[in-house]
Amino acid sequence: MARPCESVPVNQDWEDRVTAAWATFDDYAEADAADFRAVIDALAAELPADSPLGLFERACAWDSTGHSDRAVPLYREALARGLDGYKGRRTRIQLASSLRNIGQAEEAVKLLTPELDAPSDELDDAVRGCLALCLSSLGRDREGLSLVLGALAPHLPRYQRSMANYARQLVEPGT
Repeated sequence: MARPCESVPVNQDWEDRVTAAWATFDDYAEADAADFRAVIDALAAELPADSPLGLFERACAWDSTGHSDRAVPLYREALARGLDGYKGRRTRIQLASSLRNIGQAEEAVKLLTPELDAPSDELDDAVRGCLALCLSSLGRDREGLSLVLGALAPHLPRYQRSMANYARQLVEPGT
């Protein structure tokens, strides 16, 4: 049975160094992607060997440097090892995106759909946006557009109710 990751103490200094490394990501040219991954690998190597956080960070580095195929198994292993909470949700979003990128959008939809009913947090719109892309990849554009409009509606200064109704009508004609 996977153990929850959130109970694994992670040094705040380590978290700060990971955040700082990611803040430099755009400084790396595409040709230097391996150098960036090496920075993340070195940070991940500081964690216990069974840490899902290290797997997550490595997956993110592969994903962000254009290698969804290399990221997928790492994301899966991070979840299997118990990554939960906020980073677990991020992992599911990013795994779904990577699955879509490698032609497995149906699996991505199955992974993300339960997230629509998860406790609300700042990742809700990312879930909907990623799920919309996956649905579109499957030719289910109306459902995807409905999700995106539904996510957008609360952020509008006006027309919130109208946009929410239009979103609903895309998938529930006749309402």
